[in-house]
Amino acid sequence: MTELNPMTALNPPAGAGFPAGTLTVCPVVGIPEIRPGDDLSAVLAEVLSTPGPDGGRTPWIADGDVLVVTQKIVSKAEGRIVPLDPEDPEAKRRLIESESTRILRRRGDLLITETHHGFVCANAGIDLSNVEAGTAALLPVDPDRSARRIREALGHRLGTDIAVVISDTFGRTWRNGATDIAIGIAGIAGVIDLRGTPDATGRILEATEVCVADEVAGAADLVMGKDRSIPVAVVRGVDPVWLRRGSVSDEIVRDPSGDLFR
Repeated sequence: MTELNPMTALNPPAGAGFPAGTLTVCPVVGIPEIRPGDDLSAVLAEVLSTPGPDGGRTPWIADGDVLVVTQKIVSKAEGRIVPLDPEDPEAKRRLIESESTRILRRRGDLLITETHHGFVCANAGIDLSNVEAGTAALLPVDPDRSARRIREALGHRLGTDIAVVISDTFGRTWRNGATDIAIGIAGIAGVIDLRGTPDATGRILEATEVCVADEVAGAADLVMGKDRSIPVAVVRGVDPVWLRRGSVSDEIVRDPSGDLFR
């Protein structure tokens, strides 16, 4: 795979004909293998700094950018890696149940559960991919808090005001295929409420709420992929209105009282 020059990728040449509102999404290459106890923010700060023409160190991430970080490296850094024999279905079941508040559906080895975070997903979000054999990755204990820590640490190290999205791959009810969604956010809205505002024809919107954090996570996954060992991407050009205090747990997780299916 050809590695893009970050500065070129994130800054289209003048006169390229891109209209206002254009987003650019850049994979962040060169992230080393993250292990339990690593200072993830320090690693990210090092990679996000690129040698300038004068030999200096200049961060190519800028104010208003959104840094999307996959759950897997956050879980690794936070020590959320546990031993698990993949050939022992009972051990896997017990682990899933320990990470769940309730089991919603069972089909063979597949369990649809509600996690302690309120996420409804397959097998409590436990993942066996891209980890050492005989281990499993659990979701971060508090992904919003993890995102805030990364944002604050990078702001201190790089002197930039960015947003952070922690993403993970989830399936969707009634739709085939998986996509990345936001499980933790900091410095960006989870949901933008457009109710009471006019659409392009002037009609007042009555029910439109847009989960912009999930859309940013999905966009970033297009350049990270599942098999490229690229766990971080930068999204540039999001609407500044989105850049505010945000929380997945407060804004995106649906309260059971509003759920027609549980």
